[in-house]
Amino acid sequence: MITIVAGTNRPNSRARRIADLYLNLLAEQGTDAQILDLVLLPLDFTTSALYHNTGQHTDFNRLVAMAEAADKLVFVVPEYNCSFPGVLKAFIDGLPYPGGIRGKKAALVGLSSGAQGGILPLNHLTDVLMYLGTAVLPQRVRLPFIDKHLTAEGTLTEPLYQQLLQEQVEQLLAF
Repeated sequence: MITIVAGTNRPNSRARRIADLYLNLLAEQGTDAQILDLVLLPLDFTTSALYHNTGQHTDFNRLVAMAEAADKLVFVVPEYNCSFPGVLKAFIDGLPYPGGIRGKKAALVGLSSGAQGGILPLNHLTDVLMYLGTAVLPQRVRLPFIDKHLTAEGTLTEPLYQQLLQEQVEQLLAF
């Protein structure tokens, strides 16, 4: 099972649209996958599900179980202030440690409205994941100027972006 993490809790996010597209690419390969959308995080999870409350929040535990059940993960990560969204970091911090996603493999997809395509968030997230014992696929896809190339319906209009995602899917499945 592959779990695709839509890395923001923003409703109707571009990250979710790319996660849906990625899910379809995996389905075309006959691969079981699911989307873990951070929009489903309980609003109070940083106070009700972490630290001394670990394991006590049913809704948060459901999302943790999706991450733990995955053999591989795909993180679709928008750039927020030169890094990845704080809600994604808080979710990762709430995963069991050690354990959680230790020993899993991950692919990263970065999105940005600017020219960098999320390289800084991808670098930062790679460091965090490697610290946690998660192997990161070397081919990290960056999708710059995402607003120009992603429709409201979730279609990518840039053929190169489609190709990069397809190539990453193939590499992830072989990883």
